[in-house]
Parts: sequence; C-alpha cells; structure tokens
Amino acid sequence: MTGPGDTPPDGLRVVLAEDSGILRDGLVALLARQGHEVSAVADAELLRREVARLARESLPDVVVADIRMPPTSTDEGLRAAVELREQFPGLPVLLFSQYVETRYADVLLRGDARGVGYLLKDRVVDVEDFTRALARVARGETVLDPEVVSQLMGASERDLGQARLSSRERQVLDLIAQGRSNNGIAETLFLSQGAVEKNVAAIFQKLDLPHDGANNRRVLAVLRYLGAGGSGPRP
Repeated sequence: MTGPGDTPPDGLRVVLAEDSGILRDGLVALLARQGHEVSAVADAELLRREVARLARESLPDVVVADIRMPPTSTDEGLRAAVELREQFPGLPVLLFSQYVETRYADVLLRGDARGVGYLLKDRVVDVEDFTRALARVARGETVLDPEVVSQLMGASERDLGQARLSSRERQVLDLIAQGRSNNGIAETLFLSQGAVEKNVAAIFQKLDLPHDGANNRRVLAVLRYLGAGGSGPRP
C-alpha cells in the first residue's frame, strides 16, 4: 500500500468520524502521538458540522470516516464524505471501514479521485502503514486496499480498455491502484525499475490517457481500471 520512502508529514489537521468509542479514542491517541491535531466525532452529522466549522479558517488536511454510522448504520458516513467533497472540492477523504461497499467507492471515484482512500479495518495491522496511507491521501493521492480493488474489479462490467492490457500490465496497474510507487512495484514483482516504467508507459498508452500535466495520469489509470469513468463520460 505504501513505499519505504513515504514518510508521513508532521502536524496534519485530521477530522475523524468513528462511532466506536474504543476505536475512536485509540486512533486519536495514535495520531496525537505522531504530532497530528485530531478532531473526533461520533456520527455523520457532527462530521459535517466539524468540517464546516474548521473551514471558516482553513480546511482540515484529511477526513477519516467510517461508512456505516448512526442512526441507521448504513451509508451515513459515505454520504457525508461525498457531500463534503462536493461542498469543499479536493477535500482529502479516507474511508476506514469493516466492509467493502463497491457502489459506495464508485460514488467517490467517479469524480476527481485524487485525495481519496479506502482501507479495511481488519486488514490494517501495521500502524505505520495506516499513517503513511493517511499521508498519501492528504497529499492528494489515491490509496485503495487490495481487497477493495479486487472487489471493484469484480463488480465492474464496463470495458474501458482493460482487455488490451497484458497480464503483467494488469499486475502493475493493480499495484498502482493500491498506491504503490514504481519502486514499490519493482520490489513486489521482482522487476527492474526500467521494466516497471515500460509497463506503466504501455498502460497509459493502451488506456488512451492524455498527456496533460494538469491531471495525475496514475489516478486516471486507476479510474479507467476500476471502471469509474475518469475524465470521460460514463456509459
């Protein structure tokens, strides 16, 4: 999910929305020990209010939200995250959930997916892995748990060019979707840096991604790969 050189920055302003008191307090203590400033709330409505309150001076660096929150424990956290991204474009959001909800992830990814993450609680066992992923999202990167990527791929019925990718290119793109750097991909697949760069270039070409410095081509590749639309119209 993260590479060895992804050192988390100090002093992130984090808004945490988590209805489990034990997990919420644990995350607050963890992030505070690392020098981050954390505002913690227990439901989606309080999340909206807290982000709006902070935004009067400056937006938080990242929002961490559970998906299923009171009062119905269905999709309140996700809907609040989507609304906040619409109200404050570019607000980094990391979903931290027990569940893979493919339609929920698609809602966030169908727009500008930069600064979006989706991690599964029971698969994050390394504290540094979590904080590095948080830092990536705060920097505007897209970070997805491998299981989320797998289920999104299974749920996608659209062909946006993936059929033209070789098996190796699919492996490389899967790791890009997880937020891996070229160095991290090389280490995982036991490839040279040059080989990874060639595969990445081939992916961009086969997915017809524009040479546009204003867009993050790796993010666009992830969007095409997951069938979430990217910069073009949805079918």
